[in-house]
Amino acid sequence: MTNKVLILILLSGLLFSLTLDRIKTDLKWPAPIQKKTAYYSETSFELGRALFYDPLLSVDSSISCSSCHLSYTSFAHVDHPTSHGIANRIGKRNAPGLYNLAWRQDFHWDGGVQTLTGQALNPLTHPDEMGETLENILLKLNQHKRYLSFFKRIYKQNVIETWMLLDALQQFTLALVSDDSYYDKVQQNKGHFSVQQAQGQKLFEQYCNRCHEAPLFFSNRFESNGITILSNDLGRFEITGSESDKGKFRIPSLRNITHTLPYMHDGRLRSLKEVLRHYGQQLKLDDSQQKDLIAFLKTLTDSTFLSNPRFQYHTLTPKP
Repeated sequence: MTNKVLILILLSGLLFSLTLDRIKTDLKWPAPIQKKTAYYSETSFELGRALFYDPLLSVDSSISCSSCHLSYTSFAHVDHPTSHGIANRIGKRNAPGLYNLAWRQDFHWDGGVQTLTGQALNPLTHPDEMGETLENILLKLNQHKRYLSFFKRIYKQNVIETWMLLDALQQFTLALVSDDSYYDKVQQNKGHFSVQQAQGQKLFEQYCNRCHEAPLFFSNRFESNGITILSNDLGRFEITGSESDKGKFRIPSLRNITHTLPYMHDGRLRSLKEVLRHYGQQLKLDDSQQKDLIAFLKTLTDSTFLSNPRFQYHTLTPKP
């Protein structure tokens, strides 16, 4: 590891404990919904990061959380419309990007989970994803000397339990904050939009901001956006049973949208041009307006977040 990378990681660690408060005050973000637990520390973050990248959590040790959530694509699964699990099994939904989760009220496309701590249960145990049982995961972790040492250090218990595993994973995913795009710099008077970007922003505020509210560029609602709904996935209806929820899905964030393709809940649209063509037909936007919108959406890319070594592959280093 180069000295430059090491310095970046150390600085990131020093700044993280202030991150949620800083962006709330400097950029006027709303207060986070998901909170840090009493066990938060740099050590618990390191543990959660290692678990996120470890295929040990899957039934055959073939995939990890990062297999479907790649750091350089804003923790989305850029090369597949829907998630790929153990034994090349295919899920029915696109693996969304993981960032700014502290401001989410519900998780998964259908909102079936209400806490970030509980979010990991489904991918860990789903037969088309990591396919493991919690009992076996805990057995493997308790037999792993380095993991057991870290869990003991953080949670002050001799045996790893489910709640500790979920808490550790949350320590990492809660830290995935993206707030340093060109858009953010413009809001802080550190940059200026081009004519096309500014025109795109006006169009965005007119047509898109109701669902994708700045500065988060999502909202904690479920909506139907006019795409054809397939009978094998009825979205929010599968959780609530309400007829009015058929075909509704969670509104995704548009931050880093250039890196989180393919798009929609089932990954059916491969490019931003296809997405804008879909909405352009509904909103009667011409080609020039669609291009302006794309120019604005590109300003939401946070290259610092995408390349941050703090969030990349990591194994545990023994503590003194």
